[in-house]
Amino acid sequence: MKAEQVESADFIFLFFPLSSKILMASKLQQLQSKACQASKYVARNGTAYYKQLLEENKHYIQEPATVEKCNELSKQLFYTRLASIPGRTESFWKELDYVKNLWKNKSELKVEDASIAALFGLECFAWFCAGEIVGRGFTFTGYYP
Repeated sequence: MKAEQVESADFIFLFFPLSSKILMASKLQQLQSKACQASKYVARNGTAYYKQLLEENKHYIQEPATVEKCNELSKQLFYTRLASIPGRTESFWKELDYVKNLWKNKSELKVEDASIAALFGLECFAWFCAGEIVGRGFTFTGYYP
């Protein structure tokens, strides 16, 4: 068999022993089975859950649902968020002062604080990478021409 004739999925399996192939196949079957069970559960109980959710939260529903009411609610949301900006900026400056204080007192830095900062940096990087992938049209290799 020539290397050009080998499909990409088959190419990956050339490097794994037979036991790994069987294990992967059984895991795939288990995953398919679980997905099928979940799909059946949603098909059976989805409508009941939807009705229950609406019933529990009916005090949030505005009746009648008119365009004017939707515009009023969107303005309320906008101005409420606008009014919360001073509180959020104050929180931001407090956090920044905390980080500056940690940086000044590096010798007193605990492993716990350093690991939390490292995890936060890793999370920021992961969200950046996810955004890049979405921006490329869900490809890993590059942008479309």
